[in-house]
Amino acid sequence: MMKHFGLIALSVLSLISCKNFEKPEPKSDTALVEDSIQKSEVKLYTLNGGEIQVNNKNLFAQGDTYKGDTIVLADAFYVIKHPKGNLIWDTGLSEELVGKEPKSVNEGALVLSRKDSLSVQLDQIGLTPSDFDFIAFSHIHFDHTGGGNYFKDSTWLIQDTEYAFATGEEIKSQGFYNTNDFKALKNVKQLKGDFDVFDDGTVIIKSYPGHTPGHQALFLDLVNSGPILLSGDVYHFEENRENKIIPQFNHDIPQTEQSIEQFEQFVSDKRAKVYIQHDAKHFNRMPKSPKFIN
Repeated sequence: MMKHFGLIALSVLSLISCKNFEKPEPKSDTALVEDSIQKSEVKLYTLNGGEIQVNNKNLFAQGDTYKGDTIVLADAFYVIKHPKGNLIWDTGLSEELVGKEPKSVNEGALVLSRKDSLSVQLDQIGLTPSDFDFIAFSHIHFDHTGGGNYFKDSTWLIQDTEYAFATGEEIKSQGFYNTNDFKALKNVKQLKGDFDVFDDGTVIIKSYPGHTPGHQALFLDLVNSGPILLSGDVYHFEENRENKIIPQFNHDIPQTEQSIEQFEQFVSDKRAKVYIQHDAKHFNRMPKSPKFIN
């Protein structure tokens, strides 16, 4: 009896083992062609969300690293057109700045300006806010959420930690947020880490917390331009990246340090080009809407 039971057990284990190591069915030629066509149709548009004159560059460091220095930051935002839908990544500064004199904030440390509205720039590429399936902010600082309410019909992709902070009490005492910018966004999908937006590897939200509780970056795998990583505010300009310098106002500095290591490892693994969203030189390298890269 025991011998018979042993043979049965071995047979079952053999079947399980075969199942565990069974190779997945290869994709058909048709499926591979469809994947290739889909990837070739992914387009990245760079739009202008304003400009930030930084009169106290030392905000973007700890100690006196940049004491007395100034810098002009871009405020880029992006549109991703995909065969399965459209995603807007960040929305720039408040549209209340359009057509007005620059606005000084934080006791003159920052001077904000914005020339072009979001709707005008979208119109140049044949889109309106209602054409977007998804909206995602790299994070919810006010310079990234200015046009958020236009996308009330879109699904908001946000890390659960960022959403908890956005809807909690702590944010009310913070100066870098304007919750009115996204109060109309009700279709919320809370994320727990990385998220493949279109489920094909071409557009992936990457979780890099620290700058804010649920900060994220955006990876794109484009057919001609190759792998690209839009930084969010992992870095603000090239000097920050070269020296791994972390702004004094980050939500969690040790967590930021971990995210920087993970960010750079991912860049190395993917051999990705990094576009630092606030770096004016990086912004100027990108073709501007209605031109695109793919």
